[in-house]
Order: sequence, then structure tokens, then C-alpha cells
Amino acid sequence: MPYTIPAAPAAVRTPSLLRRELQDRLATLARAHRVPGAQLVLDTGTDVVTVHTGTADAATGSPFTARTAVPLGSLTKPYTAALVMLLADDGDLDLDEPAAEHLPELSGIPEVTVRHLLSHTGGLPTGPDSDTAAATTAARYLASVCTARDTLFAPGTDFSYSNAGYVAAGRLVETVTGMPWPEAVRALLLEPLRVLPAFIGDASPGRPVAAGHAVNTATGRTRPARQNLAPLEAPAGALLASALDLAAFGNTLIGRSDLLPPAVAKEMRRPETAARPGALADGWGLGLALYQRDGRVWCGHDGNAQGTSCHLRADPESGVVVAFTGNAGSATALWRDIAEDLARLTGIRVPIGAHATDRGRPVALAGCEGTYRNGTTTYRVAPGPDGAPALSVDGDLALPLVCYADLTCDLLDPATGRPEPGGRFHRDPDTGRIDRVQISGRTARRTDDG
Repeated sequence: MPYTIPAAPAAVRTPSLLRRELQDRLATLARAHRVPGAQLVLDTGTDVVTVHTGTADAATGSPFTARTAVPLGSLTKPYTAALVMLLADDGDLDLDEPAAEHLPELSGIPEVTVRHLLSHTGGLPTGPDSDTAAATTAARYLASVCTARDTLFAPGTDFSYSNAGYVAAGRLVETVTGMPWPEAVRALLLEPLRVLPAFIGDASPGRPVAAGHAVNTATGRTRPARQNLAPLEAPAGALLASALDLAAFGNTLIGRSDLLPPAVAKEMRRPETAARPGALADGWGLGLALYQRDGRVWCGHDGNAQGTSCHLRADPESGVVVAFTGNAGSATALWRDIAEDLARLTGIRVPIGAHATDRGRPVALAGCEGTYRNGTTTYRVAPGPDGAPALSVDGDLALPLVCYADLTCDLLDPATGRPEPGGRFHRDPDTGRIDRVQISGRTARRTDDG
């Protein structure tokens, strides 16, 4: 059932009135959150409301326009997934065949299928650090980490968000099409959508682009941030796009475009049984996060590059598509606030993350303390000052954990003291021992004898 823009108390809230209200709210929230520039698009299937505000680059003062392209970060991944799905639809590959059939560098994990790569269920580590990524090729990197020793769980049995999986998906696109990944995404997706391509590292994209920004907490000064994505990680995070570009892609994901056949779009949105993304979303399909709200299942994805925050949500039942870009890390909080304004002004409740459930009272979770590893990243759960467990990642500041009987956990925000969704522990069904922890969708395997 489609949404309609509801009546305001004293007058009908027309698209033009709604645009003015959203424009005012976006500008106000951008100032409050110290975000130099932002874009928002609401496409109801009947009306398209688009607003933007601020500057694209604090150093130059260039304006943030509707056409300005923003570094998408991980919102690149659904585009790479769509490329793979188009190849599968053409019969060039099979989603359930071993990925190693096309990529010899994955021969160390022959059980991992193309479907596993797209749904983050292959058990691959999160991804390379910046130094490693800059010093090697995609094929050499994948050969070094795609081994039985490095996998986090048996492929197809759990979920761990993985850039490495999308490095492999990009290599798959290149191997099957014979085109470099940027050329394939340009020819097969962007140009058919009438989107002018822009990529990190592109010296002359031919369109205005936004810089990411960081805020100095001591001085309050906003400064541009340099994008440092290595070329081998391009399929996981190299695209730049505007909110209008994202909305156009969102329409393809819900079958309102000829670019993706409806059956292909539906297959991307179908939840994978093993994909339990925890705090990230309620489920995961092939390249898409899935969110449950009000009896509907939305699809979409989030992305953060250096100093940017971008978000896409689409509801296949109503046809609503919402796209947002902001050129500062603090734009994530702006996105949450503007989603609340959309609910207030239109009745459209855009999902932000996983649906909150009642988990009961916190419990003392015995046996969770220990050392866990994902690739080169080390997670340490140890008693905090009050004796309760606390989590540190690679030796960073330990954050207190709030644990529940269902093995889920929250992290206490050090600034506010409020619990934020963290993830979950996993208990080995044979031994009863806690053997893995998933934080923000990334799983780490226990390496000690705790």
C-alpha cells in the first residue's frame, strides 16, 4: 500500500510545503551537528522531494548542490552486488557455485560460494588494513587471507561483515566481464541510470564532489578529511554519488526500473537464513541490509568514508525510497534526527537500524572474557573497574558491556553513558563454551583457552 503525504493541521501538506519544511529542518540540523553539507531525497513513488544545504568543502566554500557527489563508503557494496547479480542472471556464473571456480586465489576455502560473498556469510575476515592494502594486489591479498586458518566460522553458518568478501566480488566481476571494476560499474549500472560516474582517486570526475570532514572536539573547527581507500578495496567503497543518484538506484532495488529485472531485485532482497547481522540490521540479503518496521521489510545500506555518512532505504511494498548524504562523520546523528522528522511530517517511519526487542534485564554472562581475533584485529573482553566485562579493540579504550540472557550485548557510550547496540556472543552447541563474539556485525573467533 503506497504512502501519501498527510494533511497538516491547518492545510494540506503539499510536496512544496513539505520541501520547505524539510529544507528548514535539514539546514537547522546540519548546523546543530556541525555538518558542512547534506542532501535528502524522499521519493514516495508519486512525488519526489529533494533538499540540500551547506558547503561541499569547508576549505574552499564550494556549495553543496543537488548534483554534488559524496564518497559513499560501504554503500558501494550494493552496486557491486547488483553487478554480480546481473552476471548471474545472464548465466555467466551461478550464485551457489564455489567462488574459486572463477578465482583461483580463493582455492584455500573451496566451500565459499558467490552467495556467501554477497551476504557476508563466508566467514572471511573484515578486510585489509591500509598499509597491507596499499602494498599488494587484490589477488595476492585474497590468497593470503582466504584460508581455512583465517575463516571465522564454517561458510554459510553465520554472518561477519567483510570488505574482503567484496574485494573478492569485485575480482569476480573483473574476471567474468574482462573489464576493470570501475569500467563495469560505469557501463552496466551508472550510465543506464544516467548517473555521471565518480570514484575515489578520480582526478577529474566531471561533476562537483564533496570532501569528507572531521570536527576537532577541542576547538570545534571543521576540517576536510583525506580519502585513503586503497585501489584493491574499490568494489567495497570507492563510489561517489548524490542522494538523487542513490534514490535512482534504490528504485532499481524495489523493481521500479528496467535496470534490474524484478526477479533479480527480489532475489537480492530475500533474507539469507544464516545472515544474522546483529546490531546492523534485522537481516541481510545479497548485498542489502533488511529492516523490519510496521509489518514491512525495507532494504538498504549505510556507508561511511573518511568524514562522510550516507544512507539508503527502500520499501518494496509502498515504493518509498529515502536517500541521505552528509559530508561529516557527525552526519550519522543528523540522519537519525531527519528520519524522526520524516515520521513526524509524513508518517513514514524510516528504519535506522535493527528493530529493538525486549531482552529482559541485564545478566552477568559467565565465560565471555577472553581474546578474540578477526584477521589482524584483536578483541579483548576483560573485567572493567567495576568488575563487569569491558571490550577493547586493538588495545583502544575499553568500553563497558551490558550483557543479556540471549547472548546479545550493548556497549556503553563513554560520552553519554547510554547503552548502544553492540552485538552478540556465540556459544558452541557441543561444548557450551563461548567461542565467538560479533561486534557491529563483525565476528571474531576466540583464540585463548577461556
